[in-house]
Amino acid sequence: MRIALDAMGGDFAPEAAVEGALMAAEVLPSEVKVVLVGQQPVIQAILDQHPSRSPATEVYHCEEVIEMGEHPTKAWSQKPDSSIAVGFKLLKSGEVSAFCSAGNTGAMHVGAMFSIKAIAGIMRPAIASFAPQIDGSHAVMLDVGANADCKPDVLEQFAEIGSVCAQHLFGRQSPRVALMNLGEEEQKGSLATQAAYQLLKVNPKVNFIGNIEGRDLFTNRADVIVFDGFTGNVILKMAESIYDLLKKRRIFDPFFDQLNYEAVGGSPILGVNGNVIIGHGLSSPLAIRNMILLAKRMVESNVYIRIKEALI
Repeated sequence: MRIALDAMGGDFAPEAAVEGALMAAEVLPSEVKVVLVGQQPVIQAILDQHPSRSPATEVYHCEEVIEMGEHPTKAWSQKPDSSIAVGFKLLKSGEVSAFCSAGNTGAMHVGAMFSIKAIAGIMRPAIASFAPQIDGSHAVMLDVGANADCKPDVLEQFAEIGSVCAQHLFGRQSPRVALMNLGEEEQKGSLATQAAYQLLKVNPKVNFIGNIEGRDLFTNRADVIVFDGFTGNVILKMAESIYDLLKKRRIFDPFFDQLNYEAVGGSPILGVNGNVIIGHGLSSPLAIRNMILLAKRMVESNVYIRIKEALI
């Protein structure tokens, strides 16, 4: 297995990316290699500082970098030799099994759609994240930022692909699927969530348990939590802020430590023809390490292939 990492992506790249890759290589089995995609002289200079660790990684050279503030679609078309574009080229050709980046999120989403493309039948790929639960498990949350506005049938499909992810990534049998809403009653919510409720309650592909509220996010009420990307992103950022506030107040707790973005490291794009993981722009070496380990789990669980099969 070879996992590609955008070594130039992120606010602290390439140092944080390369350091994170080396940290991951220390715990990955020998048959798993990390391919660092980016400007080889810069990457090699960092690797040379760790001569005993660098053999576990490979470097794939490219000249260009899509910066964090660039327009995603323009940058993708104007920089074909960027680390993001080349990473997707390697993924599409099968030279790597997964591609990870803490770089420009929009460019990663555009790259996925333009290169490996959406799985046939997927209306809108979603960015997923994982909410820690009080029993030690995790719930799949989607969408957390790719699609700000969603029609009811898109929310219904999020429930289906999230259910597949929970089943194969976390081993959940008949995952409980809930719709995030402003009340538990069937008639509550926006026009979109009310209509999505009606679709989900008769959908045989999901174990729909109804609406949940924001206070239920961590209480093990559901294995899959569905919302539009606007709501999901607000919830995700709010959860991160809880960790930051507790840390500033020097309050430490194992459960709330899981709200730190570094704990999981990245968010997969579900609904595309390959394993794509997007990291936080502020990713530290630890976050990069954990993003790579998540990519390995995604490859091993064949989530995107299982989603394909579920749509047949």
